[in-house]
Amino acid sequence: MGFLSLVGNSFGCSASGERLVSAARDGDLQEAKALLEYNPRLARYSTFGVRNSPLHYSAAQGHHEIVSLLIESGVDINLRNYRGQTALMQACQYGHWEVVQTLILFKANIHRADYLNGGTAIHLAALNGHSRCIRLLFADYIPSIPNFCSILRKRSRIDESVSEFDEGALYEVINRPADGGVTALHMAALNGHAETVHLLLDLGASVTDITVEDGTTIDLIGAGSTPLHYAACGGSAQCCQLLIAKGASLTAENANGWTPLMVARSWHRDWLKDILSRPPGSQPKLSPSPYLCLPLMSIVEIARQCGWRSIDSHSTCLDPCVVCLERKCTVAAEGCFHEFCTQCALYLCSTNSTSTPAHGPPGSIPCPLCRHGIVSFVKLASTMPIIKELPRTSLSLPFCTCSAEVQESISLETPFCKPDLHCSRLSPLGSSFRSLSCKRFPSVKFSPGLCMGAPDTSPCLVQRTSDRGLRTEFVQCSRSSSLRRSTSQNEGRRWLCSFNQSMGTGSSC
Repeated sequence: MGFLSLVGNSFGCSASGERLVSAARDGDLQEAKALLEYNPRLARYSTFGVRNSPLHYSAAQGHHEIVSLLIESGVDINLRNYRGQTALMQACQYGHWEVVQTLILFKANIHRADYLNGGTAIHLAALNGHSRCIRLLFADYIPSIPNFCSILRKRSRIDESVSEFDEGALYEVINRPADGGVTALHMAALNGHAETVHLLLDLGASVTDITVEDGTTIDLIGAGSTPLHYAACGGSAQCCQLLIAKGASLTAENANGWTPLMVARSWHRDWLKDILSRPPGSQPKLSPSPYLCLPLMSIVEIARQCGWRSIDSHSTCLDPCVVCLERKCTVAAEGCFHEFCTQCALYLCSTNSTSTPAHGPPGSIPCPLCRHGIVSFVKLASTMPIIKELPRTSLSLPFCTCSAEVQESISLETPFCKPDLHCSRLSPLGSSFRSLSCKRFPSVKFSPGLCMGAPDTSPCLVQRTSDRGLRTEFVQCSRSSSLRRSTSQNEGRRWLCSFNQSMGTGSSC
């Protein structure tokens, strides 16, 4: 009887965790709040086999409010699933910049690489062309100084601001290779994401880095290929022109002895012949990327120090934020000194992608009031730092042992509780016991295929509606639970050959 009680109570805890997973996937904020108030340790729950936590599901679906709730409940922000992917990787894969912004503000690690391909969040964002996510990923590396672009291009004669900028760290992060030596620029060029290629080049991505033969990755283009080889294979004329303008070599040969022109011919990209056959007469002038944002670092630092998610409405405030008209002003733009709340300033820096040049240096964003170029934000004198509170729990989900013979002296009754069933929870530290009287949640049917798909597949996290429109299904996909990197041809083709739908041979990869 004791064994059956233990098994039954384990299923009850699993049901609570699965219920939180369902709320995180569906964006049910009230349900998630209620479950975490009942047991904050449920934030550490992970699904069987694929090891996806509620944080993974909410990040993949773009529910940034639930992401914040889970992090504040004590979940590890860098928690991995069975493929080694973090919530930040999932948000970058699907382009949910609001989730990326939230994770960056909570200092998520952007250097984690997955177990399958060695790719980071930057690789996944470049693979799918999410330039806003890439901009947020480099918020701690691009200083809010007016001569950033000049320093990066070795044209600045002013040394006073160089100490604020670690160019070596930025170069190392942006050119970090995945398996096979594939960089983020390789992936963006292959898939024809010209805006992403432009941003990466402005941030210092190297046009001379080549791929290598590592024995595990299927490289259909050939080892020793530059980003221009990959752009020629993808067939994007704009990407080729951007790379050539940054100094990419037209005569570089890979391990197969192919030049970019030969790669284009082998993949039947005949429209690239004129671009790749002869160098331009004069070096074209490349305008700065519209996704470059200088004031992002300054506002991120202020948000981390003083908070950014104030929901109090200051209806009696004499000088509210001119953007939202709800919150009080906490920061001011250097130069024009117009004042905004921190949340609106973050929104301006995260969403700005206008090609209209502001009255300021490259990378500045136009002020919504006077169009003056904003390079950095400063906090107002009345803006006070917040007192950082510890998470409600940092412990993992405890084991439950159910005993009908032991009567507890103290019972905590909640809307989820029933006083006739007692559950004693063993502390992971083994020093004390905590009693809770609870009842099991109603049984809920879940899809057995709740796992994360590869970047080029539609994972079970994305809902699909049937033809009749009567029910919603979830895509099921089977994945091996092994943590070793796959050496199969299919995985290599998915990683290196995720072409756009416009490519003629895309369906074969």
